[in-house]
Amino acid sequence: MSDAITPGLLPEGLSDRLPPQAEASARLVRDVLDTVAGHGYARVMPALAEFEDTLTERLKLTPPEDLVRALDPASGRTLALRPDMTAQIGRIAATRLANAPRPLRLCYGGPVLRLRADQLHPERERMQVGAEIIGTQNVRAAVEIVNVAIEALQRAGIAGITIDFTLPDLVTTLAAGPIPVTAEEVDALRDRLDAKDAGAVAALGSAAQPYLALIEATGPFHAAMERLEAFNDGPAGGALSGRIAALREIAKPIGWDLTLTLDPTERHGFDYQNWLGFSIFADGFVGEIGRGGTYDVVRPDGTSEPAIGFSLYVDPLVDAGFAVPERKRCFLPVGHDLERAAELRAQGWITVAALDAADEASTLGCGYVLGAMGEPEQLG
Repeated sequence: MSDAITPGLLPEGLSDRLPPQAEASARLVRDVLDTVAGHGYARVMPALAEFEDTLTERLKLTPPEDLVRALDPASGRTLALRPDMTAQIGRIAATRLANAPRPLRLCYGGPVLRLRADQLHPERERMQVGAEIIGTQNVRAAVEIVNVAIEALQRAGIAGITIDFTLPDLVTTLAAGPIPVTAEEVDALRDRLDAKDAGAVAALGSAAQPYLALIEATGPFHAAMERLEAFNDGPAGGALSGRIAALREIAKPIGWDLTLTLDPTERHGFDYQNWLGFSIFADGFVGEIGRGGTYDVVRPDGTSEPAIGFSLYVDPLVDAGFAVPERKRCFLPVGHDLERAAELRAQGWITVAALDAADEASTLGCGYVLGAMGEPEQLG
């Protein structure tokens, strides 16, 4: 039996992007970055790989064994390929740009690689694009981040957007204050609330009973907020008043044509966020296409500074058939007018020049031919 690898075979979870999917992916990234740049976000390009120990320190819950690693022959140390770019933005802000004025607005785009896939996301390589504000995570910053993410997706042509808000540290905060729960039971309580398992929450005993109301405070935003406000006026004793006011202020400027939902105890994927998190969904796409929220950037001296941002993953959009708007293609015969061809490209045409007298417009995917009078002539 031969151990030879079939030519063209790629490792599981990795794939090539061919036309037109490659162009669709590039256009999505370009549209998002152009949008956030218009709001004052400066682009950075983090390294594809870092020393394993420094990367894992910032990835929080990602253990080294979950990273794609290699030995660096130059230093003799272990390198790791990035599975996420947000942590790298934090490193850059805390080191290379430590003295830059705050708030610091940064944006980024590039591939990330994970060691293993999962059932929801079978791809191991993904294109990640996003923006971060370093130095604050107040309500104004949250309003900006959420609305810039929406604007970027709308500019890219994505419709039917849903924003699902969550409060990642809500249960921990309540358990340490107005609705006490022992430290040993907090994780179990969070897991069961995240799973919306009322029976399992009730099984934790009387201390967990008030938290059952949080399962009901889930769903369409305004109705869920009313139930969360009732919970705040009751068992929470007003402890959530500030958060509720912040959520309403964040939601206020969002267009009526978007769907807003609330899931205050959702924590899957929000492990390092603190008071606010949000997921982004869109009609016609399975699963979330992005997420964001507030978190802390740790400086080299051990102190931290607040931050907020969002990340979008364009691959689900491309895989679901997101298309690039068609541009007219004009075939340029041998000996064509170079200046006229340049004018057509400036007008938005795609021009394809003949490299041999035998080349044909239809074979090269062109619907037009540059005629003798210097004008594109549509093929019959």
